[in-house]
This record gives sequence, structure tokens and C-alpha cells, in this order.
Amino acid sequence: MSEVILCKSVSCADSSGKHMFHSFNRRSPLPSDVHIKIRYSGVCHSDIHCGRGDWGPKSYPLCTGHEILGEVVNVGAEVSKVKIGEIAGVGCFVDSCRGCEECKEGEENYCSGPRGFRGTYAHKEREDLVPGGVTQGGYSTDIVVDERYVVKVPEALNRAEAAPLLCAGITCFAPFIQAGVRPGMKVAVAGLGGLGHMAVKIAKKLGAEVTVLTRSQSKVESALAMGASKVVVTTNEEEVKAAAKSVNLVYNCISASHDMVFYLSFLKNRGTMIVVGLPPEPIANLKASALAGRGLSIKGSLLGGIKATQEMIDFCARHNIVSDIELIPATPEAVDVAWERTMKSDVKYRFVLDTAATLEKEFDERAKKRAKLA
Repeated sequence: MSEVILCKSVSCADSSGKHMFHSFNRRSPLPSDVHIKIRYSGVCHSDIHCGRGDWGPKSYPLCTGHEILGEVVNVGAEVSKVKIGEIAGVGCFVDSCRGCEECKEGEENYCSGPRGFRGTYAHKEREDLVPGGVTQGGYSTDIVVDERYVVKVPEALNRAEAAPLLCAGITCFAPFIQAGVRPGMKVAVAGLGGLGHMAVKIAKKLGAEVTVLTRSQSKVESALAMGASKVVVTTNEEEVKAAAKSVNLVYNCISASHDMVFYLSFLKNRGTMIVVGLPPEPIANLKASALAGRGLSIKGSLLGGIKATQEMIDFCARHNIVSDIELIPATPEAVDVAWERTMKSDVKYRFVLDTAATLEKEFDERAKKRAKLA
């Protein structure tokens, strides 16, 4: 590859998950490519699991991050979706096979091609497309992506709080649309974290009556402020009993080990539980009769396609839906702390890296200090 773009990043040094400043190359824009100067990048649980090797061995240094928001600074000759100077977003994948049934239907998130969709980070790819042979994510200064996998972001969402929409937002919006969430429907959100708080906001604006199911009494006030009509503290037996068979849909975004069958009790007959959290254990103690006897369904959902992601972004812009965040500098130390706090659920409700304001400045200042000491 004759030309490349030098990209500065905060990357995992190894499977310990500890971060370091690191530079790598992005490809120079091809005719259908968009070059984005990253302003903000959200921190997702997936970043942590992948960066720490929980989902299998990875190549390091590894730059994670798939909630990316920034300014378009260059486009290839064939690009029509966005223009230089506009705001664009990149989510959890940067390519797919483009030829399978799912890709043709706009559901690239379920790509059934030989290698599935190409993750924004940690995905092996051809050297001519990805210098270094492994995709690198959004804790970085720049990213280059084919326009098919870029979403146009309205100016109203040109803010740090909008970055988590590129993963957390679409993970809520897509299954809600597929389930037909609408006025009069009763939706329960199990778990009020990074995903759950977005689910409350989106379901509310779709017209649903929202109940939050949480173990924590301390989250009751926050849930109500976000738009929940009701909060059930699941450690309170009386509250659980009163809420039995009260909702049409349970959105289960709990990623820790838990009794998934317990949450079926909140469903009305013929209700559905959508599972987006990924606890490590299989569903235990689930008998077919528990589903068949009441006409219940359990359904999984993973992200959303590019078309749905664009619809989600436009919907959130119209309704002023953004994430509740803590904005942090893009430094190794700050990201290390953010990861530890995320795993302890010690954030309300998403960390976002202030990339444009801090990464390049801190990277260059430390490089100068090292040079003086050499």
C-alpha cells in the first residue's frame, strides 16, 4: 500500500487489559471510503472482554472501541452518503460479505458470509485493506471506513453523549422495532446499566409504558427520571409478586450470571423476552412446558444493520435521546480506571473518551518527554 494515515491511539498492551499509547496505520481512502477524525469514542463491555482476551486470544497492541463519532475530513471519489465537514458515526462492524441474504436485506449484523461481519476491532483482514492485518477500533485519532458502514449524524447529535448510540442505542432500537414496540405496550427493562438506561429512553419515546427491573434500590430515582413509569426492586418479594404477568415484553440486558427464567414471571401470556446481555452460562432450569404452557417466547438480538442504525440515529435526534455519560481524557491511565469501574458497574451510565481534545495532545507531550530522556 503506497499511502497510509498515521493514527495515534490508546491501545491494550496485552491481555491484562492495561493500556498504552500506540501508533498504527490506517489505509488511505479508497474511492468508496470515508476518513473520519474521531471526536468521541464510547466504552463498551465488549471492549473489555475482547481486550482482556476473554473471547479468545488476540493480537496486541489492540485498540478497541466501537462507539465512534467524528468529523469527516476526506472522502473517496465515489462517496455520496456524507460530505467533508459533516459528522459521521461508526459502530460495531466496518465491513461484511455484502453478498449473503442478510447483507442484501440490510441486516449486515447477521452476515452469513464466510467470515461474518468484520468487527471494528480485533478482526483479521487483508493487509491491503487493513495495514497490520487486524482491524483497530475507536480509541484512536482517525478511522477509515467504506461508506456502506458509516452513518450520517445530524448536527443535533454532535456531542459526546451521542457516541454510545452507535452500539448501546442500536442494540435497543433494532429489537424494539422488530417487536413492534408502540403506544399502549408494556415493556420491562431488566438491568439499568449502559444498555438498560438507553432502552428505557427509547422504549418511552416509542410510546411504551416502561417498567425497570433492578436489584438496586439506589437506581429507582434515576429510572423514574429517565421515563420509567414503575420500578421493581427484584430483591423485594412483595414488589416481584405484584408485578407478575404485567408486561408484554422483557428486554433482558443483564450480562452477569443470573436466573434468566425468573424474568419470565413478569411476562403476560404470549409475551416475549428479548435477550441481549451475554452471560457466560447456558439458561438453566428452563423447561419447555414453561414456555409452551403460557405461549412465551425467548428471542436473541445482536446489534442492528446499517439501515436500522441510521433510522435509530435520526429517531434519537428527533427526540433528543442521548446517553448519560462520564467524559474522560483519552489516556492509558484514564481508560484503565474506566474499564475497572465499568466492570464494577460504577458508572452512570457510559464512559466516553474525549478523543479530539486530549488524545493527540497527550500522545505528543509524552513522546517529547521520552525524547528528552533518551
